[in-house]
Amino acid sequence: MSRVVVVSNRVADLRKTTQSGGLAVAVADALKAKGGVWFGWDGNTLEDESEKLGVDTIGKVDVISTPMTIEDYTQYYIGYSNSVLWPLFHYRTDLVDYRPQYFEGYMRVNGKFASLLKPFLKKDDLVWVHDYHLIPFAARLRALGCQQRIGYFLHIPFPPPDILAASPNHMALVESMLQYDLLGFQTSADMNNFHRCAEDFFPDAVGEDGEITYKGRKVRLLRLPIGIDVDAFIEMARSGVEEVSIDRMRRAILGQHQVIGVDRLDYSKGIPERFEAFSRMLHLHPELEKTVSFLQIAPPTREDVTAYSEIREKLEGLAGSINGKFADFDWTPIRYIHRPIPRPILAAMFRASQVGLVTPLRDGMNLVAKEYVAAQDPEDPGVLILSSFAGAAEELHEALIVNPHDTDEMAQQMYHALNMPLEERRQRHEKLLERVRESEAGTWMQNFLDVLEEEDAPQDAAGPVADASTIRG
Repeated sequence: MSRVVVVSNRVADLRKTTQSGGLAVAVADALKAKGGVWFGWDGNTLEDESEKLGVDTIGKVDVISTPMTIEDYTQYYIGYSNSVLWPLFHYRTDLVDYRPQYFEGYMRVNGKFASLLKPFLKKDDLVWVHDYHLIPFAARLRALGCQQRIGYFLHIPFPPPDILAASPNHMALVESMLQYDLLGFQTSADMNNFHRCAEDFFPDAVGEDGEITYKGRKVRLLRLPIGIDVDAFIEMARSGVEEVSIDRMRRAILGQHQVIGVDRLDYSKGIPERFEAFSRMLHLHPELEKTVSFLQIAPPTREDVTAYSEIREKLEGLAGSINGKFADFDWTPIRYIHRPIPRPILAAMFRASQVGLVTPLRDGMNLVAKEYVAAQDPEDPGVLILSSFAGAAEELHEALIVNPHDTDEMAQQMYHALNMPLEERRQRHEKLLERVRESEAGTWMQNFLDVLEEEDAPQDAAGPVADASTIRG
C-alpha cells in the first residue's frame, strides 16, 4: 500500500479528545491507526503573506500545516467556502452571499496549498482530498505536473443541477471535480446529483454507458458512507464519567428522562425546530412536565459569518421562552450548552440519555447518529430519532425517521420514543449497531483507498457508479 496523504482545509489536533465535525472525527480516528501525512491550514491567520510551514509527527502521522493571511481567510474560508458553497450545497440558496472576489480567493488559496504540498509528495503517494473547501485542489496539483492518484471525498450533500447553477462558477466547480481519479459521496442521492451535473454541464464527458472520462482521465464515482471507530466509542461510553454517572443516578431516582442533541451551531442542523418540537410535546402531554428534559450541546462554529450569529440569538431566545413557560424551581425543560465537550464526556452523556435527537434540515451524513447508537447499553438502549434529510437515514432504517420541518411529527415521535417498550428498543438497537459497524472509520478509509489505488479498476455494472456494498469490508 502506498503512503496516504490526507489534505483538508484544517488539520485536526490529534492530541485532543475533542474534535468538531464529522471529517475531523472520522479522518483522525482512521489516520491515527493507519499512519500517513495530513496537510492543511493550522487555524492561524497573519497580516502578511507567509509560507511558513509547521511539521510535526504525532504517532504514525506527519502533520504539515500552514497559516493563512487574513485576506485569504476572509475570501476563501468565510467568503466562498462558507458564504457560498456551504449554503448552496445544503440547498439554502436564500443564504448564498456571492461576490467575485470570494471565488478569486478560493482559487488562489487552493493554488497556494497545492504549491506548498508538492515538495513533500512522493511519486507513488495516494493523495486524498477532503470536502468543499478544496474542490479545485486536484486541478491545481495537475497544473504543477503532479501525476499521483488523487481522490476526493465530499462530506456534505451535493445538490442537483438546478441548485448548483445558482453559483455563477458552477461549471468551474464541476470541471474541477472531473480532475480527480475518484469522487466519493456519502449517499446515493449525492452521487447521482453529481452525475446529473456532469451530464448537464459536460455532456461530452459522459458516455452512453454512464462512464465519465474527462481529458483522457477516467473518473469513478463511489457511494461510501462515513463511519466512526465503533469499539473505541463503545469503550468511552462504558467507562463513564463521574459527573455524568451521578447526574444519571439522580435522574433515575427522580424518575426523569433525558433527550439529547449534539450539533455544531449551524442553521443546517434544525436546532430551533427541535426546540419547538420539544415544547410542542410538553404542550400535548402535560403529564411529562418534570419527568423529561432536553439537553442540547451546540459548540460555536464560523462565528464570523452573519447567519451563525443570527442562529445563536434565535436559539437563546427560544430556550429562554420555552423555559420561562414550562420551568419550575426544581426542573428546567431545556438545558443549552454552547461550548465544545470532550468526546469521552459526550459518549457517557449519550449512554445516559433515553432519546437521541438528530434532526438536521440537510446533512451529508451526521456521525452523531452513529455515536449515539454505539454508546447505548444493549440491555437498556435509548431510541434514535433521525431526520429523513440526514445522510445517515439511508443506512439507519431502524431509527424513528422524521421530517424535521414537521413539528407535530417530531413531538409525537419523541413521545413514542420515551414510551417505547424495552424489547422493541433492544431489537432496533441491535440492527442499528450492525449497520454502524458496516461503515466504521477504518473500513471506510481502507475501502476508499483500495479503489483509488486500482488504476484500471473495472466499472460497476451501473457505469461509473459504485456502491459501498460492492467493496470488501
